[in-house]
Amino acid sequence: MAASRSNPLLNSLPRFLTWRSLGFRTICSGRLGFAPSDPDPEPPVSTAGTKFLETFREEFEIGSRLITFETGKIARFANGSVVLGMEETRVLSTVTSSKGDSVRDFLPLTVDYQEKQFAQGVIPSTYLRREGAPKERELLCGRLIDRPIRPLFPAGFYHEVQVMASVLSSDGRRDPDVMAANATSAALMLSDIPWGGPIGVIRIGRICGQFVVNPTMDELSLSDLNLVYACTKDKTLMIDVQAGGISEKDLEAGLRLAHPEAVKYLEPQIRLAAKAGKHKKDYKLSLVSDRTLEKVRNLTESKIEAVFTDPSYGKFERGEALDNIAQEVKRTLEEECDTESLTVLSKVVDRVRKGVVRNRIIAEGFRVDGRHLDEVRPLYCEAGYLPNLHGSSLFSRGDTQVLCTVTLGAPRDAQRLDSLVGPPTKRFMLHYSFPPFSINEVGKRVGLNRREVGHGTLAEKALLAVLPPEDDFPYTVRINSEVMASDGSTSMATVCGGSMAMMDAGIPLQEHVAGVSVGLVSEVDPSTGEIKDYRIVTDILGLEDHLGDMDFKIAGTRKGVTAVQLDIKPAGIPLDIICECLEPALKGRLQILARMDQEISAPRTQDHRNSPRLATLKFSNDALRRLIGPLGVLKRKIEEDTGARMSVSDETLTILAKNQTVLERVQEKIDFIIGREIEVGGIYKGIVSSIKEYGAFVEFNGGQQGLLHVSELSHEPVSKISDVISVGQQLSLMCIGQDVRGNIKLSLKATLPQLKSKKNNVTEEPVPVIKEAPKVWTSVGNLPNEQEEQKLTDAELMLSRSTVKPSTSSNPGFLIRSAAECDEEDKTVSLNQGSKSNSKTLRATKRDRKQKTKVPESDDSDASIYSSGHSSHTVDRLNDEDAKVVSPLSAKSLKLGMKIAAKVYQIRALGLVLDLGNGVRGMYRFETNGKRDFEIGDELLVKCTSFSSKGLPVMSLVDDE
Repeated sequence: MAASRSNPLLNSLPRFLTWRSLGFRTICSGRLGFAPSDPDPEPPVSTAGTKFLETFREEFEIGSRLITFETGKIARFANGSVVLGMEETRVLSTVTSSKGDSVRDFLPLTVDYQEKQFAQGVIPSTYLRREGAPKERELLCGRLIDRPIRPLFPAGFYHEVQVMASVLSSDGRRDPDVMAANATSAALMLSDIPWGGPIGVIRIGRICGQFVVNPTMDELSLSDLNLVYACTKDKTLMIDVQAGGISEKDLEAGLRLAHPEAVKYLEPQIRLAAKAGKHKKDYKLSLVSDRTLEKVRNLTESKIEAVFTDPSYGKFERGEALDNIAQEVKRTLEEECDTESLTVLSKVVDRVRKGVVRNRIIAEGFRVDGRHLDEVRPLYCEAGYLPNLHGSSLFSRGDTQVLCTVTLGAPRDAQRLDSLVGPPTKRFMLHYSFPPFSINEVGKRVGLNRREVGHGTLAEKALLAVLPPEDDFPYTVRINSEVMASDGSTSMATVCGGSMAMMDAGIPLQEHVAGVSVGLVSEVDPSTGEIKDYRIVTDILGLEDHLGDMDFKIAGTRKGVTAVQLDIKPAGIPLDIICECLEPALKGRLQILARMDQEISAPRTQDHRNSPRLATLKFSNDALRRLIGPLGVLKRKIEEDTGARMSVSDETLTILAKNQTVLERVQEKIDFIIGREIEVGGIYKGIVSSIKEYGAFVEFNGGQQGLLHVSELSHEPVSKISDVISVGQQLSLMCIGQDVRGNIKLSLKATLPQLKSKKNNVTEEPVPVIKEAPKVWTSVGNLPNEQEEQKLTDAELMLSRSTVKPSTSSNPGFLIRSAAECDEEDKTVSLNQGSKSNSKTLRATKRDRKQKTKVPESDDSDASIYSSGHSSHTVDRLNDEDAKVVSPLSAKSLKLGMKIAAKVYQIRALGLVLDLGNGVRGMYRFETNGKRDFEIGDELLVKCTSFSSKGLPVMSLVDDE
């Protein structure tokens, strides 16, 4: 209706001319829409077509393993892409190259290898839940791919090339690194990049003397050889070996087995390239013209030869002289305006230098520094170079110098590895550092360096073979190698320095490990490309490494090889020459080992207190939970206080301490929290929890209570316990036994040195032999003589409350009562139990003898004879009272109502311990609102009012009135 009102002409149009008759609903926003209510059927919807991916596969078998090459299904836009599969493991490798002309004088080849966690069905544990920077293993696998493919690019090819290898799936049974290298070779064969492949890469193991081709990870864990070998059809490209001391003869046998096995990878790649490979593109090569090369050679050759024939030149002096020669040639070319020669001057001068050095070595047999071909540079070794470290060493070979340090850690300090294959942790680490100052250059230190990781891993493989098993040596070991100066083969110097540092740290190595680098200088026939003459060079310089054909690093002991790494510059070296290098490498290694043995030939003992200590203790899981505490509070507290590290596993506690002193502190704290089995004669740390008149209760060994009797405080008499110890004080005590109730008896004086007793000048008189009667008030036990009997204390007073049965031994036993029991006993003392308790007392001691015995006087004795122990004033008061006084006083003569002059012996919380004379003790209980300000030694007039249930006399004060 709205449309009709806006345009009335639409109503007069015939039906067949309207929009609706044509199948359109209306015009809206400039678009035509179909009417939904149109009865005409909609046109059929077209379906997407099926895309067919043309794929090519090659299957073959090596070492009873089925291997497949596949291309065309994924990564189709890459210059070359191949998926290599072995069982359930798949690895993708892609190759690309830049298209522009190169303006550089080197090959910018980049190899990136990546293992993502999706390949094993795991989400990364990082905060962002994604992979981060390349890990060490990824860098090492990238180097493993780079080293064999780099020499096969044509000379002058300087276009940027990038190889990216990714693990798509992993079953954990195969190491994908060798698979990635073979996949990269196949991808280069399919691409249009000029390359002299294919290559084959194989892994060889040895179990019980039998070689295994393409071993699984489980088989590698049992193998004493892990050999990775790369080659073309007839030449060797790369060798990487980790071994457990394999002989040179067995190593050669493994290499000769690996070559035909690796060649089996070549034919499938050639067939695949014939099916799906691209035509090789004509890239521009940066080559030096013969005219320029001849011109620069004429200007520089004689001068360069003069520098290299002078052995007095050092590394930097030689380099400065060569730079001066290059600058002179540059000025000459600038005067001639020879732009072409100036552009490639540095490369041409380097070729001339290379020719001079190589011709002199092959023709004369002399090297740059004047050495013979098999001569090792002078050595300097020093173990224990740095103080206060677990281990350190300084190793120099010629101008190359390396400082190595060893740090020992707890098992939990092991490095965690997030790799698809291999062990989850690594307890032996070697970190190699190459600072710029070592070659007198300016540079930055940023992140992981591929070269540093590679050199450190090589030295780590070499030393791992002599590391003791974890059961014998549970430490985590970290070696730091700091290159102080570099002039050739710093990685092999790291092996030598690391071995000495490990022995300096006390690691029980059976023998040293040393390494040496062997080089090759060859003369090639230009027409055939075959080597017609060559020389093997031992212990190469940095310059010889740069100008030579090979860097063959071999490390091992006197018994065999532990690590090998071969890198070459030409497009392959015959295997026979490689095997020939093993003999001179052994001779050079033996020379270095002899010099290292002169410096340190056996592991140092860890007697010095600065060496680290590791202790493994066994506890129940309940005890370990008490040690850890809520949320690990107690464990962290101990670690913060001591600086030690503790790791807890099932019923096992491992402690790593910086030195012996720290370990002892940690063990003390652990013993206090957990405790340990108590042994008689053992020394324990404890804290005084309470003090009583007869001794002190000590908490020790994880909360256990023991009694420190007053007689065990000191070798000297103790009148007041609080003068010797206090509540909260920490003591070192010896367990001297248990009483009949199982209570633990502790002694402080047993841990103290015995003092010589003073000899009193006393006239000796014969003492009548009198049969000893059972003791009454001094039922303390362990009192061997009369002088000990005179040192009576308040603990003896409480012990006398227990009935002591006659013992057949000379030292009567006694019962140790708890502090609570003793206090409860004090509260229940009754005044009306005198007569009843009298019947329970034992007979008097030998102090109660009726015979008068002359006793030597002692300066430090508190107990004296009654008749001479009180003042005459007090005795006069007794006479005035007409009291019955028996002299000397004895337990048998003490009666109720008897008034006695006594001295305050000790002051307790509830009353006083009184000295009644002649060794007899009595007790006075404080009265309500009565006098309490007494001092030890005060003289009091007291009266016997009752006896306790144990026969203890209870006294009361007599008024002065």
